[in-house]
Amino acid sequence: MIDVSFDFTSDTPGYWDGYWERMNGLGGCGKKDPDSCSPTLLGYSRRLWSRVLPNGERMELEIPRHRGYLVWNAMRLSCDSITCSFRYARNEKMIREVYASMDDYKSWIENFTRRSYTLPGEMIFPMHVKSMNQQRGMNRKIRDRWDLTLECIRRYYAGEDSPLADVLNSDRDFFDMFVDFRSYIDFFFLNDCVTDDYSRVNIWTEWHGFSTDALPASVPEYFGFMNRQGRFLENRRRRMQDFIDLNHM
Repeated sequence: MIDVSFDFTSDTPGYWDGYWERMNGLGGCGKKDPDSCSPTLLGYSRRLWSRVLPNGERMELEIPRHRGYLVWNAMRLSCDSITCSFRYARNEKMIREVYASMDDYKSWIENFTRRSYTLPGEMIFPMHVKSMNQQRGMNRKIRDRWDLTLECIRRYYAGEDSPLADVLNSDRDFFDMFVDFRSYIDFFFLNDCVTDDYSRVNIWTEWHGFSTDALPASVPEYFGFMNRQGRFLENRRRRMQDFIDLNHM
C-alpha cells in the first residue's frame, strides 16, 4: 500500500549528513535530493499518477532503470517538492529572527522538512533545462511558493499572462492533458488551494499581485504562511488517502 506519511528523506542516502552545518547553523538542503534519489517517492508517484487523464488518455508512467525520473509518451517527468521555508542566504536576517523567537527551532524545521518530503508535498512536472522546478524557485515573484505557482497555472488555463508563462507554454503538451484548471486541481488533489468554484487560488499571505518580491515581509507573516502550508499538506494527505483506500492502492 502507498503510505502517504512516508518520509522520503529516510531512504535518500546521506540526506541529513551535515544538515545543520549549512546556512550558518540554520539548516539547509540535504546532500542528495529526495525528489530524484528516493526510490520510494518514484515508486509511489508512478502508481498514484498512472491513471486516466482528463483528456481521456491513460497515463502509464515508467521508471527508467537507474534513473531518478518518470517517463511516459516521450515525456520525462520529475518529482518536485512544493513546499518551502525561505531559508535562503538573501533571507538569513528574517530566518535568524524566526530562530530567536522559538524555543526549539531545529526540531520545528526538521519536523517541517520531514512532513514536506511526504507524498502530499510532491508534484510532477516535465523535466528539461529551465524547467518549472527551476524557474519557480529562481523567479523573485514566485520564490518557490506553491500558492503563487498555482496562480500562474490558473492563468495559463485562463489564457492570461504570468511570471511563469514561458515555462508553462513550453510545457503545453503536459498541461493540456488536464484540459482545464478544474480538472488539473481535481487530478492532483489540490482542492484546498482554491475556492469552491475553482475561480481563485487561495494566496497564503497578504498579496498585491506579482509586482513585488514574494518573500514574507515579517516574522508573523512568515509563521502565517508556514501554518497555511501545514494545513494544505494535512488536507491533501486526507484526500490522497481517501483515493488510495477507494482504489486499493
